[in-house]
Parts: sequence; C-alpha cells; structure tokens
Amino acid sequence: MPAFFIFNRGTLPRVGMSLLKDHIVAEIERLINPVLAENFLDLVEVQFRQEPIGWVLRVIIYKQGGTSVDDCAKVSRELSHILDVEDLIPQKYFLEVSSPGLDRPLSSENDFLRNKGEKVKLTVETDGKHLTQIGIIQDVQNGVLLLQGDAGIMSYPLSGISKARLEIEF
Repeated sequence: MPAFFIFNRGTLPRVGMSLLKDHIVAEIERLINPVLAENFLDLVEVQFRQEPIGWVLRVIIYKQGGTSVDDCAKVSRELSHILDVEDLIPQKYFLEVSSPGLDRPLSSENDFLRNKGEKVKLTVETDGKHLTQIGIIQDVQNGVLLLQGDAGIMSYPLSGISKARLEIEF
C-alpha cells in the first residue's frame, strides 16, 4: 500500500511551519554556498516567508566592489535549477535574488565587517535607555563593534545594538 504525505499549510501547526521554514532556509544556505564561492559572492541572508503575493524565497548576496544585476541573474538561474532538482519546497513560491541594498538594516557581525569605513547610525540599549550614535565603522572584534564618533572610538556589543543602518550622504 503506498504511503502519502500531503502538506497543507492550514493543518500544520505554527511550530511545524516554523520548523519547515528553518529547514528550507538551512538547506538553501548549504546548497547555494558552492555556487556563490565559484562567483566570488557572499551569502548575506536567506528568507522564506509568506507575503501578500504568496510564498517568497529571497536570497540576498554580496560581492566586494558591488553586486551586479548579472550576478543576481546568474545566481537566480543556478539556484532555480538546484531547487528544481532538490524539490525542497512543497508549495508554489517566488524566487528573488538581490543585493543587500543601501537601506538594509545591519545586524550580523559580517554585515558590519562588510561595511568597514562606512558611516552608520546605531540605536544601542544601555542601562535600559536607548541611545543613538552616528560614526564610522572601524572594526568588529569578538562580538564588539568599534565605532569612530565625535568623542573618539567607542565600543558597543553587537547584542546591545537594537537598530543599525548605513547613513547615506548625498
């Protein structure tokens, strides 16, 4: 007698859906890294979530010196082929491959390291208060951001930064 597994988002508990999304993201990261390495690209983030248009698999990539539209198109084609073969995602979805963009929040250590020398605006939590700082990213060492501000070099644990974005000067 054949066995069937029918996936219906409506019948899967939220915890089950969350585990499935986490599994899909982890597998995409594992599968895409060799493709990115061949093209001198870094993986910034993989997102898989439901949006008003339906399920979206968003892969954000970065290249030192700038990520081109051609880079995004090439990764999209190669990832699309891999996903067709692996058949990881049971439902219909849209694939988006893009660069991080100027207004993307910085959150990981790699986000800050990629933007060394850039001006950033931070919101940090200290003693229960929110403090806004603007400065130049100097480095990240052992989970601590070194920021050159008006008062000199300040250090902020990444875990205490609630918000960070590049300050774009025109």
